[in-house]
Amino acid sequence: GGSRGVEVIHLGPNLAACAPGANCGQSLAMRILVVGGGGREHALCWAISASPLCTKLYCAPGNAGIAQIAECIENVGAEDIPGQVALAQRLKIDFVVIAPDAPLVAGMADAFAEAGIKAWGPSKAAARIEGSKSFTKELCRANNIPTAAYERFTEIGPAEAYVRSQPLPIVIKADGLAAGKGVIIAETVEQAIEAVRDMLSGNRFGAAGALVVIEEFMQGEEASFFALTDGEHVLPLVGAQDHKRAFDGDTGPNTGGMGAYSPAPVFDAAMQQRTMDEIVLPTVRALAKAGTPFKGVLYAGLMIDAKGPRLVEYNCRFGDPETQVLMMRLKSDLVPALLACAEGGLKHLDLRWSSDAAITVIMATRGYPDSYPKGSEIRGLDEAAKVEGVQIFHAGTKAGPDGKILANGGRVLNVSAMAPTVEEARARAYRAIDLIDWPEGFYRKDIAWRALKS
Repeated sequence: GGSRGVEVIHLGPNLAACAPGANCGQSLAMRILVVGGGGREHALCWAISASPLCTKLYCAPGNAGIAQIAECIENVGAEDIPGQVALAQRLKIDFVVIAPDAPLVAGMADAFAEAGIKAWGPSKAAARIEGSKSFTKELCRANNIPTAAYERFTEIGPAEAYVRSQPLPIVIKADGLAAGKGVIIAETVEQAIEAVRDMLSGNRFGAAGALVVIEEFMQGEEASFFALTDGEHVLPLVGAQDHKRAFDGDTGPNTGGMGAYSPAPVFDAAMQQRTMDEIVLPTVRALAKAGTPFKGVLYAGLMIDAKGPRLVEYNCRFGDPETQVLMMRLKSDLVPALLACAEGGLKHLDLRWSSDAAITVIMATRGYPDSYPKGSEIRGLDEAAKVEGVQIFHAGTKAGPDGKILANGGRVLNVSAMAPTVEEARARAYRAIDLIDWPEGFYRKDIAWRALKS
């Protein structure tokens, strides 16, 4: 459910604070629509539903878990831009939170702006930071932002010649959105050339692979860093670390993420400051100077080694599953922070975070990230949710007959937990998983291993 303690933060003059239970006047009573239907959206809805500023919460399309705290509009897809705008108009929505990448890259925020509806998320021009890897690499090169050495190609011949001239392993990336699967780490020249041909021929990722970025393989430890921005000011959030590989020991195919935890020991206060100074602030300034200010959340995927942080890639939205651990740790009201991104005034705002650790473990359908069946029943969720400190976010579920919960995706459940230490949070999450009866699912048993290694 949406029950969570919200600490009211100090706000600027244009965002007067509203204490829980107080009569804040009609001007701050908001009908809010969240676009999307995964675990990230459930976590955002969970945080938004606790805000005294939110009088009515909708989610489109939503899922079975979100339906417990918001009214879900299942027949409007997350990427249906005209449908989402029409829905917001019909429901008299005051504020829209666009959570997924694809609609942002396609221009959904611009469509809401044209309709006169306030929305959170960057414009199509600013969302190129995720929608085009070559755009981001060029921005890094022009602004001395540390990242992997690279070149970009639209033709197979020159790309193959470049691959043969570079050390291995080497990274081949489709330029556009490919649902988290457009990155190939090639261990051999043959693998690299096969990836280049697959992408540039259009067979693998269609238009997303019409241009490829080939870059050096960076060694180090990965971390995820998030910062809210109103196009001018930047408010850093906390760091997190996720697990991309499907199986224990960081083995198996890349996925959208099999778990996450926060804080990440590799990302201390000094590393956060360097990331802000060397990566995030130059990016925000460059986008503003270009006339395409970024308003929303910048998600920097980082590689950290002895020399410091380097940018792996940018995303134009909250991470999934990192959002789940961020929302668990956030003590402040999320809604004023999102509003400040859209309206300006972020410089007046501060956020407070729990010092406790948070972890989320993904339960996925067997077969993910490749093909998998849908429709299996999940039992035991109510018992699992009673474990102290546990919150279960639904990622790919739907309601079945007689109140049953059915799996309806690859990543299905995000079993999340908070505790004073990572060890305790992890123990709570796995205790909850033990109570969930879902033979068709699988999960990694080593989430947060980097934080626990001596």
